[in-house]
Amino acid sequence: MLSGINTDIQFKGAVYHVQTEDGGADNPIITTLLFKGGAIFSSKKTNYAEILQSPSYQDVVKELMKEQHKSMVRDLAAGKFESPPPVPKEVRKNLPVQEAKAPPPSPAAPQSGNKKKSLDDLILDYLSEREKGVD
Repeated sequence: MLSGINTDIQFKGAVYHVQTEDGGADNPIITTLLFKGGAIFSSKKTNYAEILQSPSYQDVVKELMKEQHKSMVRDLAAGKFESPPPVPKEVRKNLPVQEAKAPPPSPAAPQSGNKKKSLDDLILDYLSEREKGVD
């Protein structure tokens, strides 16, 4: 198991922490976590089981760790974590059309006569409204 890599980054007034760790030969996974305010903001994992038999696998793992760590830092600097991911067109076209200027129902408000929406539907509605610029 190789030692981890840790970096603190200030970006747009916030402090982020990037942490990359090796799981070792028993758990051959490189994990990179991006923290914001102590909470995990993003993560990436790479399995390297296929290179364990190589005599120099630790050197390769060390390079993979460095590259994955740098990749997370580059993604942060490029602004990839600033906005929610776009809702795919095929999902958007199936979303129900809402009347203009009608406020969305409160999650706590009873939906009389309407079928309750699943959590997935509520999230899609929220993302759709954010995409339209309504927050």
